[in-house]
Amino acid sequence: MPQQTPSQARVIDPILTTVAQGYKNSAFIGDALFPPVPVGQRGGKVLAFGKEDFMLYATARAPGANTNRVQYGYASSPYALEQHALEGQVPFEMMEEARAAPGLDQGTIAVRKTQNIIGLRKEKAMADLATDAGNYPSGNKTTLSGTAQWSDYSNSSPSVAIETAKNAVRAKIGLRPNTVVLGAAVFSVLKLHPALLDRIKYTGRDVVTTDLLAALWEVDRVLVGEAVYASDAGVFSDVWGKFVVVAYTDTSGMPDMGVPSYGYTYQLRGYPIVEQPYQDRNAKSWIYPVTDEVAPVIAASSAGYLYSAVVA
Repeated sequence: MPQQTPSQARVIDPILTTVAQGYKNSAFIGDALFPPVPVGQRGGKVLAFGKEDFMLYATARAPGANTNRVQYGYASSPYALEQHALEGQVPFEMMEEARAAPGLDQGTIAVRKTQNIIGLRKEKAMADLATDAGNYPSGNKTTLSGTAQWSDYSNSSPSVAIETAKNAVRAKIGLRPNTVVLGAAVFSVLKLHPALLDRIKYTGRDVVTTDLLAALWEVDRVLVGEAVYASDAGVFSDVWGKFVVVAYTDTSGMPDMGVPSYGYTYQLRGYPIVEQPYQDRNAKSWIYPVTDEVAPVIAASSAGYLYSAVVA
């Protein structure tokens, strides 16, 4: 008898799987730097990029001569999808009480809360990748200190720093960054920075918003990493810390195989999934298993610029 694969052995709940795939916590912004790419295998090679788009090739051809060729993208370091699975538990008592409250779907709530926990771990993995200075070439990272930190309102110039980062990325990949990610602590400082308040005073606005920053810095989007996580001792910390990432990332929804996008999240096709809920009679509960298989990767480190210790 043929042996079943793990995916064949699972019985998927199509409705709750749709809920899981459609749900996104608004505090999570990692997908902006690492847009999802569906893959059919749990392991493979990261698609990296060279400078093919910008090289001057010998394109002239004599009659009868072979035509020169160019290949876009190449397989570099290996990736392996990591499985994250968690089961949401809803006691029978809560399920019974929910039936008396119109519109309250405990199954959907359990799936979303469970996926939120899985998603927070993915967001933290993305932030750890993006804020690790070791993942960037030498000319694409700066650690700020003293008067250069943006919390020094008298001497720092955030807009100059962003322009420096944009020029550094453009010099490496030929494209200007389109995305800026700010740690929550950084954004809190920026909202009160006199240099920025002075620049927006003629716009009729007196509050620095991410949309205004995107317009000032000439990028498509400025995002703030609001997610927090708790240690085992219950101490809360920002997922994105005191960092700023300036990057060119693919925003089309389908990665262009020839564009040196900063990063991707390889995700097993059809995931996340929710298996059929089942009863645990001993715990007197309904159980909702949620599973995702992902691997965020930096595909072109030269397409990003990292500022560390941005505020004191």
